[in-house]
Amino acid sequence: MSDAEVTEEADAVEAPEAASATNAISVLDYLVKQVVEAPDAVSVSTSEGRRGGLQLDVRVGDGDMGRVIGKRGRIAQSIRSVVRAAAVKDDVSVDIEFVD
Repeated sequence: MSDAEVTEEADAVEAPEAASATNAISVLDYLVKQVVEAPDAVSVSTSEGRRGGLQLDVRVGDGDMGRVIGKRGRIAQSIRSVVRAAAVKDDVSVDIEFVD
C-alpha cells in the first residue's frame, strides 16, 4: 500500500484518532485482504472505542467471514494481536470487530 493510499484511507474515516492510526489501519487492511477470496470487498471503518481508544470495524464479502475468523477464532485473534502491535507505533489503542 502506498503512502497516498494510506493517507486517502485515513481521510475517509470519521474518527479524529484515525489520522494518527494509519499504521494500524493499513496493517489490518493488508492482513484481511491476504486471507479472503474477495479482497476488493474488504472495508475498514473506524469509530470511537469503548475504552477511549479507536474501534476498527472490518467488513468482508459474502462467504469470507469464516476465513477471517478461522477455527476457534484463531485467525481473528492473531490479526487482533498484530494490529494492536502496529497501533503501538501510532501511540493509540485499538479494538477490532469483525462485522457481518
